[in-house]
Amino acid sequence: MRNLTEHPLAWSIQAPQPTAYNSILTPGALQFLTELQRRFNQARKIVLMERATIQHQINHGWKPQFLPETAAIRNSKWTVAPVPADLRDRRVEITGPVERKMIINALNSGASIFMADFEDSHTPTWDNTIQGQINLKDAINRTISYVNENGKEYRLQEKVATLMVRPRGWHLTEKHILIDGEPASASLVDFGLYFYHNAKTLIENGTGPYFYLPKMESYKEARLWNDVFVFAQDYCGIPQGTIKATVLVETILATFQLHEILWVLSDHSAGMNCGRWDYIFSFIKKFRNIPGHIFPDRSQVTMTVPCMRAYTQLVIQTCHQRGAHAIGGMAAQIPIKNNAKANEIALEKVKADKLREVTDGHDGTWVAHPGLVPVALEIFNTHMATPNQLHRTREDFYCTEATLLHIPEGTITEEGIRTNISVGILYMESWLRGNGAAAINNLMEDAATAEICRTQLWQWLHEESQLADGRLFNQALYEDWRDEEIEKIRQTVGSLQYQQGQFVQAICLFNRLVVNEAFEEFLTIPAYDAILSNNDKKVCQEPGEAEVSEPEKVQEPEIAHSHDMHYTTH
Repeated sequence: MRNLTEHPLAWSIQAPQPTAYNSILTPGALQFLTELQRRFNQARKIVLMERATIQHQINHGWKPQFLPETAAIRNSKWTVAPVPADLRDRRVEITGPVERKMIINALNSGASIFMADFEDSHTPTWDNTIQGQINLKDAINRTISYVNENGKEYRLQEKVATLMVRPRGWHLTEKHILIDGEPASASLVDFGLYFYHNAKTLIENGTGPYFYLPKMESYKEARLWNDVFVFAQDYCGIPQGTIKATVLVETILATFQLHEILWVLSDHSAGMNCGRWDYIFSFIKKFRNIPGHIFPDRSQVTMTVPCMRAYTQLVIQTCHQRGAHAIGGMAAQIPIKNNAKANEIALEKVKADKLREVTDGHDGTWVAHPGLVPVALEIFNTHMATPNQLHRTREDFYCTEATLLHIPEGTITEEGIRTNISVGILYMESWLRGNGAAAINNLMEDAATAEICRTQLWQWLHEESQLADGRLFNQALYEDWRDEEIEKIRQTVGSLQYQQGQFVQAICLFNRLVVNEAFEEFLTIPAYDAILSNNDKKVCQEPGEAEVSEPEKVQEPEIAHSHDMHYTTH
């Protein structure tokens, strides 16, 4: 095993490299990553700076709007390039991390698509990330297998789902790989390794390199991905337009630039997906500093509240006007095996959610568990006789900026606060153990849920929001309920599991995210540093034992001037 592999003035690997990793970390692949990093990392930094600029503007009263400078794109007639045959019928898609057994089960699930995830359901330890690339390569070559502790063997069936891959977002870095002495863009690492090793094999297999793109906030971020695609296809000698990518519409700002995002990705577009949980997180986060912009308990922010209805229907309308698929959101329920009544109630919620999606005009939907594939399939098969619903252009729908920005009505309750605390801690503990897809309260949770939990707590606490019973949510109340929820967790999991797990570190990190004056943009950034720190004692002290660190003083960015978007109608 080598602990450090270097290429002069280019790349170095700051992690153990078992022999098995040599099939992924080849000189050719690392040279490709180097080219991607050198060409696109500076542009990545610029779009991230523009995010900070927009946040500054929102903090000072600016509201998102449909861009005047791109009105011609919205008002002209054009469509995206057609998609390949295996992306035309996407009625049920299953998602999951790049763990070996889960990949096999998802590909065998009967879903149309499997989205293999390096993002919200993935803890980016070095082993998880590189082993995930090995697993996907083996799946594409149909050599993947898995044997569990009881000797049960898992292999691929003859017919499997079409594979798509979600790389990490633009805001994340891969610190195990340095390029020219700087951490590599995690987006480019995940995309680059997968594309370099598998694109030609995928094409030979009658499919292609297909992706899901997360967390984008503007058409400029989408245009950067398109530039990456153009370069990568040229570099590997693959025809332009072979790559197809579905955009996750999961930020409030992206909703105001849907046409523009499809436009810049036109030759590579495979539609859009409604990433509902991250969307709610983004909505709360962007307006966290605006008095009165307080969301109620997250259980009350359903898909039927006005702002969420407007968001999903606008995605459908925009996509179908442009000849692109619009995929619905996640059903996170897990079948409940030991409680028939509870399982029936959960399945009825799934059915109602999928019925809303298909009748609204969605072309497909997401599930998190193979057991929900037949449930969602039945709804879509009953109500969608065609491969998709691109013919439903939703001319009947009209959406205003005010509707998209309408804050849901509701209340803040003790139960909602306690749930946010317990779910947030439980998820963080799972993530820090290396498991980014955690089963909590019969739901398959990923980072988006924990983001909502800690962001709501941060906002409610710093605003001293009023609860439904009249009490104000202050530091003392938070600490009392936090400590009580921690004790409940300790009693539930048992002392041994509590001590052997990552609970102390998870509690400390989650607490800092809630109480610190400075708001952390993404919890996965300090959480990633925590797993790299290898249980650094400074990170791991429990609340009450550690002093709360002074918040960093963040210099507000200068207001950048927006650049005109150049386009040609087609």
